[in-house]
Amino acid sequence: MDELGNPSVRFPEIARQLREEVLSGRYGAEGRMPSEAQLVRRFGVSRPTVARALRVLADEGLLERRAGSGTFARQDAKARTTSKLLALLVPGLGNTEIFQLICGELASLARMHDYGLVWGGSDVPRLDPDLSLQQTRQLCAQFIERGVAGVFFAPHELVKEKEEANREMAVMLREAGIPVILLDRDLTPFPLRSDFDLVGIDNLAGGYLLAEHLLKLGCSNIHFVARPLSAPTVEARIAGVREALARRNVEPEAGWIHIGDFEDRKFVRSLTGSRLPDAYVCANDHTAAQLMRELHQARIQVPQDVRVVGFDDVKFSTLVTPPLTTVQQPCREIALVAFRAMMDRLADATLPACQLTVPPRLVIRDSCGAYLK
Repeated sequence: MDELGNPSVRFPEIARQLREEVLSGRYGAEGRMPSEAQLVRRFGVSRPTVARALRVLADEGLLERRAGSGTFARQDAKARTTSKLLALLVPGLGNTEIFQLICGELASLARMHDYGLVWGGSDVPRLDPDLSLQQTRQLCAQFIERGVAGVFFAPHELVKEKEEANREMAVMLREAGIPVILLDRDLTPFPLRSDFDLVGIDNLAGGYLLAEHLLKLGCSNIHFVARPLSAPTVEARIAGVREALARRNVEPEAGWIHIGDFEDRKFVRSLTGSRLPDAYVCANDHTAAQLMRELHQARIQVPQDVRVVGFDDVKFSTLVTPPLTTVQQPCREIALVAFRAMMDRLADATLPACQLTVPPRLVIRDSCGAYLK
């Protein structure tokens, strides 16, 4: 709450109203904006809240502050909203560390190149909840109305009807003349490719690295664990594991791929029963942590009884016991490649769709048993 008892999250609404006024030419040829004190009285909020809203518009290139004179609407403000404002459409931003890191890097790159950046439905990432399909559709309409120059889109996963909805939204933006760069995952099931630019890690190579490492440690019976309705990236990771096994002439046993929810006790029992594999490769670190918790409760030791590896290298991968062997997502590199792809697409909309992948890196810790004596 601010000092006047109003929620400080009101600043996005203040920014929205002022943005509309600037674009409508309300402040005339001179462009002089009301003072912060005047805006405080008008909106009934604190001065920091007003300052935050003005800073958002300044970052978008709509306002400029002149020392000793005040704040002014830029004369080319309308042109800037159509050419210098990018948007992030990342439904899982609120609970996905990898996307938070990538989007943070994209925000820095946008500022360096004189672009404003809209984080989902607000101008501050932490205020965006996880978005439903309907909310994401509404945001697409808002982006079109605001005339953003381009959208970075991480398609929905873990929800039914995601493929049709993701495609619908990407096409909606493209038909409005707004380039779309897909982050991390495609709109179509692996190994198919959509006709949109895609930037992410080489997931097939990542799966291969994990399985090859386990094979070198003497594992021959390797299983894979994932959640239902996962992104196409998970299928690519499974394909990488399968390829590593095939190159060693190792035939995976029947039922080696486990797709289920850890709230389902039958599914958990299938993973912690008496017939354990040599190792579990998990679709991501979160799944690996859930599995390790269930194994611990079943008095199964990692890595002595079964080895476990993950994917992503999020912060808690070093905090679980034992620390998790995983594949690192090079977030800064992904952001750099994605931003360059957006600049290329804005410069030439006729370029063919491309898939740009960043090499993965294996991070070896205790959970794979590499350091067992």
